Amino acid sequence: MTHTSSPPIATVAFPILAIVFVFAAPFIGYDPSVQPPSSYSIVMSVVMIVIMLGAVFAAVHHADVIAHRVGEPYGTLVLTLAVTIIEVALIESIVLTPGSSPALARDTVFAVIMVVCNGLIGLCIIWGGIRHHEQEFQTSGAGVYLTVLGALSILTLVLPNYTVSTIGPYFSNPQLIFVSIITAILYGAFLFIQTSRHTEYFRAEVGDDDDAAHDYPSNRLVAISVIMLLVALSGVILTAKKFAIILEAGLSHVGAPAAVAGIIIAMVVLAPESITAVRAAQRNELQKSLNLALGSSLATIGLTIPAVAITNVFIGKQIEIGLSGRDTLLLGLTLFLSLLTFGTGRTNILSGLVHLVVFATFLFLVFVP
Repeated sequence: MTHTSSPPIATVAFPILAIVFVFAAPFIGYDPSVQPPSSYSIVMSVVMIVIMLGAVFAAVHHADVIAHRVGEPYGTLVLTLAVTIIEVALIESIVLTPGSSPALARDTVFAVIMVVCNGLIGLCIIWGGIRHHEQEFQTSGAGVYLTVLGALSILTLVLPNYTVSTIGPYFSNPQLIFVSIITAILYGAFLFIQTSRHTEYFRAEVGDDDDAAHDYPSNRLVAISVIMLLVALSGVILTAKKFAIILEAGLSHVGAPAAVAGIIIAMVVLAPESITAVRAAQRNELQKSLNLALGSSLATIGLTIPAVAITNVFIGKQIEIGLSGRDTLLLGLTLFLSLLTFGTGRTNILSGLVHLVVFATFLFLVFVP
């Protein structure tokens, strides 16, 4: 059966509003970089953030429509790439803001890993476990995700602490270029496995997605979603610079730790995709939840590290990329627990609770180090 209804008005309006707002800002006297901000500037900043968040949700909605049409595993790939493009745009916008933290890219990548592999995975397992007791998934697909994620996260976030070409948690330019190349190679190989050689590793088990399989969006709806997805991504990227200024000023004003910026970016861009993943787990489609969640982590590293390399090499702004000892321990614990959780092909609420406890510990130690 083909689904022919039109897209929700909000998913069309917000992307267009985002682009219009950016080009109209100079004419309406809005400049978030002016400090201290006036009452008018604060109101307009709130309006801009609402419009940007609406565009983010719209982008994920249109990506989801396309995903339903192309099926698994291509569908979740469309979703994760759309979300990661938004995330990289936000990271680069803040990194290029004068006076921004040189550790923002690292904090955001690490926050995505912790949010996804502990917070989102834990919530999906518990939410699905409460309703279905135990849920099954493809261990072969989870193993591929974790193999690449483990290698990429250690090589990019831990290895800089043990190199001697530069002092501190930094890569030298040749090292950063090399790591970016192998990151792209590993992520490209993963995409080849996911979309060509072993697609069966990432498909839902028989019985999952049965309803969705019989409710395809029409050609007209898919065409609209493709166009609006591009418009939404453009809108978010254009508003990212202003959001970066607002975020930096707001965190500085309240005296929040620098790592909070990375957590906020991770949660903003992952929110729509997280809702989709949790709903899938509730429908006993845990495989789709894992594809969305773990795919986001891989795409984040696979796209963010090369973007950081460009910033570091061509713009000359050195980016801190190595994790602290505490965060390295949390990363190791996360990978270890993930191997145990996804090694049997079945989950229960206890494993989900353990992941949520680690995520809560991560958040607590950001504010009480």
